[in-house]
Amino acid sequence: MGNIYLVGFMGSGKSTVGKIVSKKTGMDFIDVDQLIEEKERKKIREIFKEKGEQYFRAKEKETLNEITSKKNLVVSTGGGLGADAENMKKMKQTGLVIWLDASIKTILERTKNDTDRPLLQQPYEKIKKLFEERKKIYRMADEHIKVDGKTPEEIAEVIIKRWKYIQE
Repeated sequence: MGNIYLVGFMGSGKSTVGKIVSKKTGMDFIDVDQLIEEKERKKIREIFKEKGEQYFRAKEKETLNEITSKKNLVVSTGGGLGADAENMKKMKQTGLVIWLDASIKTILERTKNDTDRPLLQQPYEKIKKLFEERKKIYRMADEHIKVDGKTPEEIAEVIIKRWKYIQE
């Protein structure tokens, strides 16, 4: 059985929904950002500050390479990992890629008190531009779920139904 990869912008609910899907399916859950923080023994904001975004993106690719060699995982990707065409292709080859599509309004509301996301600590126009750029790659996902107004449990149920349908 392949993996389920959740992609989407920061704050779209990938980790929250991923944990629910994992629990309901019995598949193991992996949060790529958390894995990188554990390996580096630093928060992502510290990695960005000390080594830069390019270093962090290389760590994402390295971590994704390790994950794609395994099966039966629910994977929460970082917002930038799923916005890279090469990463998207690799995920699609080893599982089902689901884009959790939240509006910019929803994202900003969910992340307004979050200081751990370096790319959200910039002016609104820059965030909106990044959001629009990333959506171009997110659209390559196998499945697309609009998450505004839905609970994490409702989104997880949609993912599980689609996953079961594909497995039949």
